[in-house]
Amino acid sequence: MFPDTGKAVVRLLRRLGVDVDFPRAQTCCGQPMVNTGYLDEAVPVVRTFVDAFAGYDAIVTPSGSCAGSARHQHSIVAERSGDAVLQAAVAETGPRTYELSEFLVDVLGVTDVGAYFPHRVTYHPTCHSLRMLGVGDRPQRLLEAVRGLTLVDLPHATECCGFGGTFALKNADTSVAMGADKARHVRDTGAEVLVAGDNSCLMHIGGMLSRQRAGVRVMHLAEILASTEETEGESDGPVVGERAGDLA
Repeated sequence: MFPDTGKAVVRLLRRLGVDVDFPRAQTCCGQPMVNTGYLDEAVPVVRTFVDAFAGYDAIVTPSGSCAGSARHQHSIVAERSGDAVLQAAVAETGPRTYELSEFLVDVLGVTDVGAYFPHRVTYHPTCHSLRMLGVGDRPQRLLEAVRGLTLVDLPHATECCGFGGTFALKNADTSVAMGADKARHVRDTGAEVLVAGDNSCLMHIGGMLSRQRAGVRVMHLAEILASTEETEGESDGPVVGERAGDLA
């Protein structure tokens, strides 16, 4: 749904000297099925994942949610399947799967990626990246090193935005109330751009901000880190808010 994020990851990593491949056999990580209780149906999806990414030094995803699924949920699915080969494969791919900020800071050992983004920005730490992966302040450290960027604290930043995948469908009223709180906190910062590491959360919050005519863009962390003086101004960023408004 948001291909520009993936493209930004490839541009960023290649700029940093990483040999990047994009295996076309990959599909969903399987989290939607696992979260909804369809663990048996997730087995072929997990098998596709481990087959597609076998042999790579690292698997990088611009999603704390997907990284969390590969690192924690895949082993549950594999064990339930009783397939020893799948269990062994998951034991190989899980630890080598990194959320983008983890890979940049922990594996590459960089916080200054040479980005330029002269805007006032606030950061929303998504639940899975914060609680399941424990990415901590890695995204903030990366943002603080971006030239021209002013990072402002988001009030009640660690509160969930209310999306939660199928939670937003099954508990719509609660989801909307939580999203409204998050959107209000974003507006209170006076930021031009809200950044996060998961497009699902950005879609939810962006839909709220779009309906409120808040004038706040939402952008994935990868797109900001991939920005340079040459690329700045070429795009107004992804229309996450508008698209979310159309979908909801």
